[in-house]
Amino acid sequence: MMKKNDLVTLTIDGYTAEGMGVGRADGMAVFVPASAAGDVLRCRIVKVQKTYAYGRIEQVVTNSPHRIAPACPVYPKCGGCAFLHLSYEEELRLKGQRVEDALRRIGGFDIKIGPAVGSDRRGYRNKAQFPVCLQDGRAAFGFYRSRSHQIVPTDRCLIQGPRTNALAAAVCRWMDESGAEPYDEETNTGLVRRIYVREGARGCLLCIVANGGSLPQPERLTALARETAPDLRGIVLNINREKTNRIMGDVCRTLWGDGSLRDTLLGLEYDLSPLSFYQVNHAQAEELYRCALDFAALKENETALDLYCGAGTITLLLARRCREAIGNEIVPEAVRDANENAARNDIRNVRFILGDAGEAASQLAREGLRPDVIVTDPPRKGMDRKAVEAIAAMAPKRLVYVSCDPASLARDCALLRDLGYKLEKAKAYDMFPGTANVETVCCLYH
Repeated sequence: MMKKNDLVTLTIDGYTAEGMGVGRADGMAVFVPASAAGDVLRCRIVKVQKTYAYGRIEQVVTNSPHRIAPACPVYPKCGGCAFLHLSYEEELRLKGQRVEDALRRIGGFDIKIGPAVGSDRRGYRNKAQFPVCLQDGRAAFGFYRSRSHQIVPTDRCLIQGPRTNALAAAVCRWMDESGAEPYDEETNTGLVRRIYVREGARGCLLCIVANGGSLPQPERLTALARETAPDLRGIVLNINREKTNRIMGDVCRTLWGDGSLRDTLLGLEYDLSPLSFYQVNHAQAEELYRCALDFAALKENETALDLYCGAGTITLLLARRCREAIGNEIVPEAVRDANENAARNDIRNVRFILGDAGEAASQLAREGLRPDVIVTDPPRKGMDRKAVEAIAAMAPKRLVYVSCDPASLARDCALLRDLGYKLEKAKAYDMFPGTANVETVCCLYH
């Protein structure tokens, strides 16, 4: 009977959805972080459940052909990435396999996905929200250790752009000089909760998320930040005094320059405040959206409905290809941003509805709206049954489903199949290289 602290030898032959390798010992599945399919390992058992266990690598007996030396000096201590020890070919293969397995196992679909579409593996993120701490008495930034809120400091995150890392270091220097203390989650004391940087084609935006309404020596912060990033567009204070895991507060105050950043995506311009949702991998987002537009196959005389539309990114792209596009979103600030984005880009054949996706879709169905195409891009939990049934009631000819979770995607596609829709094709995209996340675009037809 396996127990904690046992030392076992096992061969890794697969991966979990979270990116851990899976092997077997004593007839029990053992999940091992930072392992690769084909590894032969000596593992220390750190936790035992009824049907599975967790292990920690003590020795790599035989290297997997997919194993590489991670370039990041704090991997795998930092919990931000899961696959920096794998070749990128293996990462793309397993992500495509994860989508295919979910569609087959949960949804009962016999469909081939193939490897996920790849992206730049370094410097691809245009946004960072670094927690801060003290390291040897000085301010430091980093990311949380896996499954904890213990910060692993770093001076250079490889998946962030160089301006982001440099600005984070400049803020830490200002903290040391001004006496601004890092936030302590346990006591709800300290000032600086997060260093937030967003990069764009036209510059970058710095935001300090603070447990207070003002910052010490703001002029010094501005000088250091502008010296570090000459293309800095603005500095914003976000106020979050709540004892919560929520990163951002509701109130933003511009300390210097502009309070938002202008960026362009597939020819459309967007103003991005610190509270705006925007894809963090710009180049790959354009590829994913092109795929969604191709799957939608809209004609000029058709109508499109975009559920869970956020700030209207996909809705506005759809509107350029059809007679009318309607977007739906439950977050008021996102609907406001969507309307402003439509006006900024002079797109007039579009409207946005505030409300829950299921309720909005049901109301539109009762009004007799029969969109030719529906695009849905729900959160990780997927759609609720009311939204699925309302989509089927409107009977669009084509449905494009953009998903960040293969399991909820497979579940929803199975529900749609029971309501008369067939899964025609699907494509996986690696939006977040190095992490276990994968995006999928599916096309279903009636």
